[in-house]
Amino acid sequence: MAAKRVVVGMSGGVDSSVTALLLKQQGYDVIGLFMKNWEDDDDSEYCSSRQDLLDAVSVADTIGIPIEAVNFAKEYKDRVFSAFLSEYQAGRTPNPDILCNAEIKFKAFLDHAMRLGADCIATGHYAQVREVAGQFQLLKACDASKDQSYFLNRLNQAQLSKAMFPLGGILKSEVRQIAEQHGLSNHAKKDSTGICFIGERPFREFLSGYLPTQPGEMWTPEGKRVGKHIGLSFYTIGQRQGLGIGGGKDSSGEPWFVAAKDMAKNRLIVVQGHDHPALLYPSLTALDAHWISGNAPDIGAPYAAKTRYRQTDAPCRITQLEAGHCAIAFEQPQWAVTPGQSVVVYDGEICLGGAIIEQGQV
Repeated sequence: MAAKRVVVGMSGGVDSSVTALLLKQQGYDVIGLFMKNWEDDDDSEYCSSRQDLLDAVSVADTIGIPIEAVNFAKEYKDRVFSAFLSEYQAGRTPNPDILCNAEIKFKAFLDHAMRLGADCIATGHYAQVREVAGQFQLLKACDASKDQSYFLNRLNQAQLSKAMFPLGGILKSEVRQIAEQHGLSNHAKKDSTGICFIGERPFREFLSGYLPTQPGEMWTPEGKRVGKHIGLSFYTIGQRQGLGIGGGKDSSGEPWFVAAKDMAKNRLIVVQGHDHPALLYPSLTALDAHWISGNAPDIGAPYAAKTRYRQTDAPCRITQLEAGHCAIAFEQPQWAVTPGQSVVVYDGEICLGGAIIEQGQV
């Protein structure tokens, strides 16, 4: 009987490299696939795709698996980047990595892998999949500090049934050790950070190449004008850096934070102090809810949720559910709940799904 074929998304990083290695060791027929998702400024100092491809090819050679490169730049631009820009233009703060997983890695890439005769695809995400009575569950990773189930909250049953996450049961420190032990050239390569197509470059500089600046004024909730902004698209709720107003002379000198955006008046609403009441939200409303099982969670049941990645789980209850819209109330107020970001709901270790935050309720 032929070995099960698994196509592994190889980025050139250590996580996806060890994913391919582990599957090869387990006896799978492994094929590597390097995805090129961005080419607008491929020759810039911030774009590392050429080096990433070389690293992926080097690892594939060491492991002894074939690898091919595929260009998804058009799909990425159409399905992810255009939505990213329109959300920023509307004053929200989207999470393109979540959309990339749903539209590129587990759609365009999955479709391509199936054409290569794959039984499954695998990625270097830190998460786990479990099948219970024919139902596929998305679980948190064993390494809580690396868990990436938050970014996978929009996957469905069909996608999860074809997905493997070999790193879900091991620690990140073990991953680097495995890579070094097996002579993988990228065992000490720095993890990529930030949004994939922006890389390490200054975010505001990148965005200004695509969105117009519309300067306006900064105001406090009490109606005092305290400064000027370059355009509401370039700020996010909870932002502290880059406001250019420092601590007020007539106040405590505490730092300023973005609390809200008045799109109609083109005003940025700012407050002083990390724990200002305008930054604390006991509840939120969210749109475009997606539930991994296909069934909505129970209203009023005790769950936990994250309103941003790396946040600790916050005990909550869903108070309203209708036609993709939901409302969630927290036991403790949440800081800087941001429109456009995802609220992801958990039942213990199980990721139930999530929704796009419409607004926090102060």
